[in-house]
Amino acid sequence: MKKILVIQNKRIGDVLISSVIANNIKNVFPECEVTYFVYEYTAGVLENNPNIDRIIAVKEKELKSYIKLLQTISRIKKEGYDIIFDPYSKLQSRLICLFSGAEYRIGFKRIKKKLRLPFYSHAINYIPVHTMFCGKAIENRINLVQSVFSLTDIADEPLIYLTEKENRYHLSYKEKLPVIMFGVLGSTPQKSMPYSFVAELIDFITEKYNVKILFNYAPHQKEEALKIYQLCKDKEQIDLDIYEDSIRGFIKLMNQCDLLIANEGGSVHIAKALHKPTFTIYSPYIEKEDWSSFEDHIQHESIHLLEEKPELYKDFTREERKKIEENPAMMYEELKPELIFEKLKPFLAYHLKSVKR
Repeated sequence: MKKILVIQNKRIGDVLISSVIANNIKNVFPECEVTYFVYEYTAGVLENNPNIDRIIAVKEKELKSYIKLLQTISRIKKEGYDIIFDPYSKLQSRLICLFSGAEYRIGFKRIKKKLRLPFYSHAINYIPVHTMFCGKAIENRINLVQSVFSLTDIADEPLIYLTEKENRYHLSYKEKLPVIMFGVLGSTPQKSMPYSFVAELIDFITEKYNVKILFNYAPHQKEEALKIYQLCKDKEQIDLDIYEDSIRGFIKLMNQCDLLIANEGGSVHIAKALHKPTFTIYSPYIEKEDWSSFEDHIQHESIHLLEEKPELYKDFTREERKKIEENPAMMYEELKPELIFEKLKPFLAYHLKSVKR
């Protein structure tokens, strides 16, 4: 039986979309044992996946210690993996691959080669343009498998698997009103819209529709989320008492919601994996092509400043555009609610057509 390891030490969305590696490699080696090596706070999106046999969850800070990294390398080597996939492809994970002893060490080629060491037995190029509906980030991960092993039936959709208990979770007002999960803050300040813009979007929804709105934010962002709440006009339609501070808690709660509106991030990927409609507001510096998935303008819609005001980006190359991340506020100010309404209105009209005021 082949032992397979997938290293994905990154954020929640990255970990979830990387589950397609397990879903596909199990088609190649049905009897293999698949282990995922991830940060502790992301492990919840992988739980109960029938294609993942084991999860090694570590604290993010620990791996930044050279001693802990050396201990991890020693541990991985002792476990004797046959195949390692490294969609993370950073120095940390490349060193684990290099000293793992695995016959197949599969990861992405780095554009800038600072260290010319044989980290991988198979160094795979990122695809230049995506050709699959699942989007570039997911297709790149499928390509890690497909470039080395023959795939017949490609599984391109990351999925969330709920327990029976999670499926039984129920919101009391679910039968009376549609429930919207609203990601009021991004995972970082650089991914967060101006608070007044968020409040204006929420006001538009509560003015037009009879719905309940739940706020999604990280536990440490509660104070900032309350600032947005105070800016909203119709507070009766916002339920701040319903909140989950864990990944699995958010998953069972999102499963009860009718749709999600949020900045691009883990919550969007979770909602899509639960087959919930999503409206994604991309940060100005994010490459939409990299992260958009299954967007059909009906079930999944989105907006990016680049598409609305391309002239603002005309003087930026792809690499220079990343510098916007250092100070995205100026560009966010250009993504005014009026622009977002143009796409949000038909999306809401389609999914909430029976609940207008």
